[in-house]
Amino acid sequence: MSHPHELIYDWNRVEGPEIQTAHPPMLDDETLRDGLQSPSVLDPPIEKKIRILHFMEELGIDSVNLGLPGAGPRAKADVMRLAKEIADAKLKIRPNCAARTIESDIRPIAEVVEATGVEIEAATFLGSSPIRQYAEDWTLDFLLKTTEQAVKSARSMGLAVMYVTEDTTRARPEVVKKLYTTAIECGARAVAVCDTVGHVTPRGARALVGFVREEVIKPTREKIRLDWHGHMDRGLGVANSLAAFEAGADQAHGAALGIGERVGNTPMDQLLVNLKLMGLIDRGLGRLQDYCTVVSEAVGVPIPPNYPVVGSDAFRTATGVHAAAVIKAFKKNDVELANQVYSGVPSHWFGIEQKIEIGPMSGKSNVLYWLEKRGIHSTDDLVERIFARAKQSDRVLTEAELLELCGQSAH
Repeated sequence: MSHPHELIYDWNRVEGPEIQTAHPPMLDDETLRDGLQSPSVLDPPIEKKIRILHFMEELGIDSVNLGLPGAGPRAKADVMRLAKEIADAKLKIRPNCAARTIESDIRPIAEVVEATGVEIEAATFLGSSPIRQYAEDWTLDFLLKTTEQAVKSARSMGLAVMYVTEDTTRARPEVVKKLYTTAIECGARAVAVCDTVGHVTPRGARALVGFVREEVIKPTREKIRLDWHGHMDRGLGVANSLAAFEAGADQAHGAALGIGERVGNTPMDQLLVNLKLMGLIDRGLGRLQDYCTVVSEAVGVPIPPNYPVVGSDAFRTATGVHAAAVIKAFKKNDVELANQVYSGVPSHWFGIEQKIEIGPMSGKSNVLYWLEKRGIHSTDDLVERIFARAKQSDRVLTEAELLELCGQSAH
């Protein structure tokens, strides 16, 4: 029996590993903060947020943004409860909280830390692009002074600081350098490069992250974590995050199902899938579908059928040629082969099974396999009856319809 990897010529690795990183890439989950800024989602009750937090932990996600406690009493109460859950359940995931670069946003984070004893990084954010400066009537001096005051204020309260520049991918290099250098000199030990409006391409992501790594962080001689935060306006969130890792980013941000403002954040689930397939992370992702399903139900955003990996059609086919190849692989008693002969993603890595269904595009092999899978004896007459019905249909036949054709009822 050949191993599927021996049967696949991998053009992704012709020139060596797809991506080389100095250490395993880290991930920061923004589902409960930036994800909830989508105008189409529900802000779920705290019980559901806690459940989502535990799925993040199970998936080995490194850090989580608990919210923006300065937004109001409910936001602060939820952050407090989530931080307490991290302490009580002894979770490994590292928490951070968003804050504008103003003391009234930073102080609530310090109050949560004092009340729970949980270390929380303050992710203080400030716009950096010329277009934003023009719209807001901001000068560079104002941005530098605001940065200095905010970082020093957070540090005086005992908070670790991630300094975040919004719209970094449309900001001038000299401004990026001055802002980050000021933040680092004032005590920030992490900086986040943001593609806030989904403007950049992978080429631009590599150029910007490389610039920050070499021209900003390296000269400081400090150990600074470099984060990447991407959005999906051009559909490039995952590709840009991978390019950022390639250029030296330590951590990328994402949200379950890519929820977030406008068309959303980089999908955390798709980042996990790609990092796993590239061999950059080594962990079980059998709960990935549960994580996405729980978030989908909690925020009221349905998962499209054709959504990668966790969509209902991801590993489901009714096409005769495709199904025949999968069925032949199954008959070799090789699940791994069956899961890759017509799929670039091995479904069993994510706890999901291949599904063969029957519709107008199906062949008789679909019918025979469907009957065999359910322990129903196949006769020529039964096969012909189901096959004829399928060819007359304009869609895949339901389980109930097929069982009725077999003279059985659905349980």
